[in-house]
Amino acid sequence: MQTYKKILLAAAVSMAFSASALAETLKMGIEAAYPPFNNKDASGQVVGFDKDIGDALCAKMKVECTVVTSDWDGIIPALQTKKFDFLISSMSITDERKQAVNFTDPYYSNKLQFIAAKKDAEFKTDKASLKGKIIGAQRSTLAGSWLEDHLGSDVTIKLYDTQENAYLDLQAGRLDAILADKYVNYEWLKSDAGKAYEFKGEPVEESDKIGIAVRKKDDALRERLNAALKEIIADGTYKKINDKYFPFSIL
Repeated sequence: MQTYKKILLAAAVSMAFSASALAETLKMGIEAAYPPFNNKDASGQVVGFDKDIGDALCAKMKVECTVVTSDWDGIIPALQTKKFDFLISSMSITDERKQAVNFTDPYYSNKLQFIAAKKDAEFKTDKASLKGKIIGAQRSTLAGSWLEDHLGSDVTIKLYDTQENAYLDLQAGRLDAILADKYVNYEWLKSDAGKAYEFKGEPVEESDKIGIAVRKKDDALRERLNAALKEIIADGTYKKINDKYFPFSIL
């Protein structure tokens, strides 16, 4: 009897191992430097809204997913060279990026808004008032492109490799203001570092849609992600993740 039990146990372990070995594994690319959407916790684990949405989508697709981090400047080339299978890192869907990658349906909507010091009560965001100011933004983002397209020679634009470095220069007095995603600014303004700053003016861009990027020929994966996204919205999973980070809907 003991021998029989051992045989059954060995068979069960073998079957479990085989099932695990056959399970599909996908890699999701994340910058991990853009809280609350993506960041690293004290233990070095990637956390944030993007990570939680990615995990939920993988669960719906019944696949195992691992995280691969990448610097923002090289994140699309990293996707193209197959360092990961899909990119979920708060990336704006733009015509320029569509030439390099394909996007899923948007998984949230974004706005661009300035922040500056509270003490600068007269700070205004119209073109004439901004003339001569030093404005910061993260490099290779919609905010950076907006500044170059709309303010160009009227302001001094400083672009940063990470959003955090832009905030550090604002605190150090090397910037008059920052233009960034409203919800990223919202998170920073709640912190001790951001308590002396506030939103200025109305959002300058309100039609920014954020999507998941896949390689040009990965239409099958894009459709699977789209189907999974519809499922997590329909069953309330998306709302639970949204409410974990924001007291309002960003869908």
